[in-house]
Amino acid sequence: MTSEFEVAVAAAKAAGEVLRSGFDQRQEVRYKGEVDLVTEADEKAEQKIKATLQEAFPAYEILTEESGRLPGQGDYRWIVDPLDGTTNYAHGLPLFSVSVALERAGEVVLGVVHDPMAQETYAAERGNGATLNGRLIKVSDTEELIQALLATGFPYERDDMSATLDLFGRFAVLTQSMRRLGSAALDMCYVGAGRLDGYYERGIQAWDIAAGSVILEEAGGKVTNYRGGQLDLEGREVVASNGLLHPALVDVTSDERG
Repeated sequence: MTSEFEVAVAAAKAAGEVLRSGFDQRQEVRYKGEVDLVTEADEKAEQKIKATLQEAFPAYEILTEESGRLPGQGDYRWIVDPLDGTTNYAHGLPLFSVSVALERAGEVVLGVVHDPMAQETYAAERGNGATLNGRLIKVSDTEELIQALLATGFPYERDDMSATLDLFGRFAVLTQSMRRLGSAALDMCYVGAGRLDGYYERGIQAWDIAAGSVILEEAGGKVTNYRGGQLDLEGREVVASNGLLHPALVDVTSDERG
């Protein structure tokens, strides 16, 4: 393991303890948009992560959901979501995660996604496989879309909801079933662990998918944009799968209406 890997795991778990201690307690909530909210737990967890990362690697840039970009030097950038699943958290639904990724010269080279309530830590370094609590994980072997369990997310922008629901409806007919869990990072890790067969979403941010993308790929899966092209963390869209289902998924997402 690299020291960056160890620090990323430590930062994610430390933030997870902040979230656990505040879970199911009254939260101060403010809105960044009509339905896009942030809690005081988001901010406290982010402070914990930043302090851990900056102490170990003060020259690295950091991109976080709540604070934005903290400039650094060189080719390294941490990409952090201190609480992925804020709406779940604010409602007392125990399905959320902490996501920490490291990007080097534009390539995500390691990722950690920690679920503090389930005490599950998904992690990967590029070229070394993906693990769940230290055990290697791999994607499912589902080959037919009608046998697949997929997940997705819905956009905060209400104007985009019609096209999103249309796509959801088409997949609902083509697959075994659909899920909307509320944490993009966990969606991607669940595909990596074989719990889900695929996941897609439009309107996501780099911090939602950076860590999950390397975990999923190291577990044997595939991650692209809606048309099957190379994933762009700033492109606001992702299709993730066990690889076998990917052509069928992008055949649908590439034809998204709206």
